[in-house]
Amino acid sequence: MTDTRLQQIAGLLTLKADGLYGLSAVNQRQHALQAAWLAEKAGCSDALIAASLLHDIGHLVHDLGESPAEAGIDDLHEQRGYEFLAAWFGPEVTEPVRLHVAAKRYLCATEADYFSKLSKDSVLSLSLQGGPMSATEVVAFDALPQSAAAVALRRFDEQAKVKNLQTPPVEHFLPSVARCLLPA
Repeated sequence: MTDTRLQQIAGLLTLKADGLYGLSAVNQRQHALQAAWLAEKAGCSDALIAASLLHDIGHLVHDLGESPAEAGIDDLHEQRGYEFLAAWFGPEVTEPVRLHVAAKRYLCATEADYFSKLSKDSVLSLSLQGGPMSATEVVAFDALPQSAAAVALRRFDEQAKVKNLQTPPVEHFLPSVARCLLPA
């Protein structure tokens, strides 16, 4: 791994991701690995595997503490993650990251049973993120080029909170991430 961008990503996921993931029983690293593994097992593209691994990197690059939602703060991690990743990746990676919170709002508005599938921490953050989308917001979201990828990522996100689930390590997913990097 000679690319410093990969080293920085690996460092964040291995050295800074020990904090609990919201109110769930997994830490940030486990959540990222589970999401990426779900994408890989589903046969997704390298871009969606990378986006799944990196979708919550915005939580790792801010200084708001481990659980800002518990303090009533929307940490805007999807935007922070997008901004962190935008210099390194194209929209096939960055847009699902940027849109994964909007995808939760979208699914809550368009699928009658989706809200009941949310974890306790996702319900809490949903209230800070604007709640389910309005009909107008749903139409606008559907029109976005990466909306389907964001919805797929969101589904992996909700499933990626299983305590003690064995996954491949960070290094396993770095080739997918590397294939998505923009030229240095």
